[in-house]
Amino acid sequence: MTQGKPMRICLSTLALMVLTGCERCQDDLPCGTPDCAPAATPYTLEIPPFFPPMDIPEDNPLTVEGIELGRMLFWEKELSGDGTMSCGACHLPSAGFSDPNPVSTGITGAQGMRNAMALINIGWSPSFFWDGRGLTLEEQILEPVSHPDEMALPWSEAVERLKNSNTYPDRFTVAFGDATITPKRTTQAIAQFLRTMVSSNSKFDRWRRGETFLTDDEFAGYEIFLREGGDPETTEGGAFGGDCFHCHGEAGLQFSDYLFRNNGLDSIFTADPGHAGVTGNPLDSGKFKTPTLRNIALTGPYMHDGRFQTLEEVIAHYNSGGVASTTVDPFMKYSTGGLQLSSVQQAQLIAFLHTMTDTSFTSNPEFQDPH
Repeated sequence: MTQGKPMRICLSTLALMVLTGCERCQDDLPCGTPDCAPAATPYTLEIPPFFPPMDIPEDNPLTVEGIELGRMLFWEKELSGDGTMSCGACHLPSAGFSDPNPVSTGITGAQGMRNAMALINIGWSPSFFWDGRGLTLEEQILEPVSHPDEMALPWSEAVERLKNSNTYPDRFTVAFGDATITPKRTTQAIAQFLRTMVSSNSKFDRWRRGETFLTDDEFAGYEIFLREGGDPETTEGGAFGGDCFHCHGEAGLQFSDYLFRNNGLDSIFTADPGHAGVTGNPLDSGKFKTPTLRNIALTGPYMHDGRFQTLEEVIAHYNSGGVASTTVDPFMKYSTGGLQLSSVQQAQLIAFLHTMTDTSFTSNPEFQDPH
């Protein structure tokens, strides 16, 4: 008793306290009310050195319980029509949380048009999907579950499955304050989990922090990465640089400007208009979101349609200058003759790209399948 008011303890809350380690429920509510549940534990995301702050939505703050719920849901196969596919099926840890196939295949065997983008530091991304049609991470997560060519499960049925689970109602209660399960809360939990998937311990990061050294070839590749192309007739050994930094610069250490660019893959865009399919502007035809270079050695095949299997093919494409079109990016300005990097320079550039690999990220037990 406290001040003459009885302390009310709910049996369901006790079960939750055992499950989550929470210590109390609100003592001013009748037993059995939805709000008689422990409060979620706030989680402070550690921002790595040289990284900018992450913009976390006010209506979806990070919590310990929300993040763990999100991890379970991300790997939950029951969120697919036949119970065989989770979100993680197209975002494998060994592939840098991307799809090692050129395009992704859904539960019906239907194939999409694009390669699944890597889930690396996406908490800093201002838009989602190759064409930018998702403006928030929560919005992006809604689509794959119900898409007929992907997980093919209507959200109404997905919610019912979670409600009938032996596990999820209690976990939603702890994460959100009551057992109400909705598509919005489901995507919010997954988004919380994805925002914690931060990669910041590659060899390049350790070098930036003064913890290791780059080899001569890696550093030479870094210099090529940072330099603009030059006149191959006056620069011995080929063009002066790779012009990589314009689209994959170091600002914020995400190695993407998150803009939409036509990087000279095709001359016509009938099959896939890219960003133009979202904006309706013909000037956006053939433009796709710049992907991060983090863990790039693991996230092949490359480009929006997975057409290049190796980094060598990717560098060869840029070295040749690509294909001219009406919307080709101005930074592909060497399309008449290409960068003409020598074979040694290309190898050095690839050596630098390998310094972006962060195996501590891909093997982090906090990101693996909890089921």
